[in-house]
Amino acid sequence: MSHDSGTVPLQTYPPQQAPPPSALAAAASLAPLRVKGTLAAAAVAVMIAQIANALPGSLNGVFQQTFNTVGSQLTWITAAFMIPVVVFELTFGLLGDKLGHKKLVIGGSALLVIGSLVCALSASIEGMWIGSALNGLGAGAIFPASLALVAAVTTNARERARGIAMWAGFLSVGAALSPLLGGTLASLGSWRAAYIVVAVLSVLTVIVALLVAAEHKAAQGRKPDWWGQITFALGLILVLFGLVQGPEDGWGASHVVFAFVAGIVLLAAFVIIETRVKSPLLDLRLFLNRGFTVSSIVAVVGMFAFLGSLFSLSMWLGPVQHQSPLNVGLLFLLLQGPTFVLVPLISRLLTRVAGRWLLTAGFFLMTIGALMASALDVTNMSMTPFMAPALLIGVGFALTLSPMTAIALNTVPLHLAGMASATTNLLRDLGFALGPVLAGAVALSAAGARLGAALPGAGLPADQAGAAAAIAQAGGPIALNSLPPGAPGSAAHEIALLALGNGFSQAFLVCAIAAGAAALLTLIGLHGVRDTQPDAEAFVDPLRDPSETGAVAAH
Repeated sequence: MSHDSGTVPLQTYPPQQAPPPSALAAAASLAPLRVKGTLAAAAVAVMIAQIANALPGSLNGVFQQTFNTVGSQLTWITAAFMIPVVVFELTFGLLGDKLGHKKLVIGGSALLVIGSLVCALSASIEGMWIGSALNGLGAGAIFPASLALVAAVTTNARERARGIAMWAGFLSVGAALSPLLGGTLASLGSWRAAYIVVAVLSVLTVIVALLVAAEHKAAQGRKPDWWGQITFALGLILVLFGLVQGPEDGWGASHVVFAFVAGIVLLAAFVIIETRVKSPLLDLRLFLNRGFTVSSIVAVVGMFAFLGSLFSLSMWLGPVQHQSPLNVGLLFLLLQGPTFVLVPLISRLLTRVAGRWLLTAGFFLMTIGALMASALDVTNMSMTPFMAPALLIGVGFALTLSPMTAIALNTVPLHLAGMASATTNLLRDLGFALGPVLAGAVALSAAGARLGAALPGAGLPADQAGAAAAIAQAGGPIALNSLPPGAPGSAAHEIALLALGNGFSQAFLVCAIAAGAAALLTLIGLHGVRDTQPDAEAFVDPLRDPSETGAVAAH
């Protein structure tokens, strides 16, 4: 029998803060099987959501060949997943309080089933966008709801820490397994089978949650901030649309300019609304705190650097060099694996080393890794040169997760710690969403400009020159780079390859600058800010790993 507890979820209340006595009593009354079933459902659900999130990381090259993508079309596969996660993150936490977090996990898993099947059966790139958006919407519901269920069935700080550690571990496992799953199945001839696996596992999650998981609602919850949600969602989507389409359609194109102007106006309206409503989606008072404001900027900039690097690496190896998906998946273990291995150790290190130093070190390693990647030769098809940059970026990312959360939670008064946790999660995911969008914009803009300048003086035969110019105009350097030998315009393959190498080298350089700025801002801006946990045993990073991570695909 399901049980409604009165626990406030981790979305609105941090793990080191003790739940109310009524919630502890409710959790203690649950049968052991119900507790284990709830923890299992939450852990498996978040793992599968992360697998869906990170699948494009090893498959972007296959997507390009399957759908003959041009311009920014691959970027939209990743962006379509991340945008729903970001724009509905806080609202899903609120809906879970009111409707029940178990229901959100089940509903989110059902959306993963539908979205993954849409991707698996898609005959066009537009179908992949729709499927990815459905997957992102499902994952956006699962991430906060599954964590809230973990909090609801644990009765003390030690159990809660173990539960969150398990949750974070399964999240990291999903990020590490996803590129291998996609790469292996693609190498065997069926990348679509990877999405079928996600759909099947999501069905099993729904069954487990229905049969053995406990329900959880908040006894009292905030009122929905619908106007805040609408203006935030539309404003962010329009700005991201402008950033993605600008390099392809021209920054002065009327629809691109309109997207930027309308998006900025809507986001400004969002800020005004949040200052006037009683139950804001985002409590802007948090940003009156210097430490929290600095850590928030660091979260966005640093996570942009991470996922921008992952997306650039995925594009470099896939649509640019056309490497084997399995090789790409194996390399991504160096990016995702350190999180799984090191986060438990780093959480314990927070008891001995100030979080500011760990955060600075992590961003510094990411800076070095991205700088090394920016110097790679696109004509060198060996995977070996990528190993050191990938490992540095992966270890650097792992170093930033727990300290980032610890600093954010400890810079604000206790009664705002829950909102601080949720806001940090939101801002971190915003950085993840910006990663592929901005990195793609930089790379494709630079590659297009270089290709346009190089083609006229390349000395190609007249028939090849005309076809190459037309293809470049219609589909950009990625389309020209992907032409089969002997096809009209294929004589410009080397020119397009070098243009793309230059473009993504610039994207890596931008990511390195962002990571370096995050390191410097952390070191200077957080000087004197309390950034260690008073109850270290109870603290485990409650936020998901990106890539959380991996996101690449890039996310």
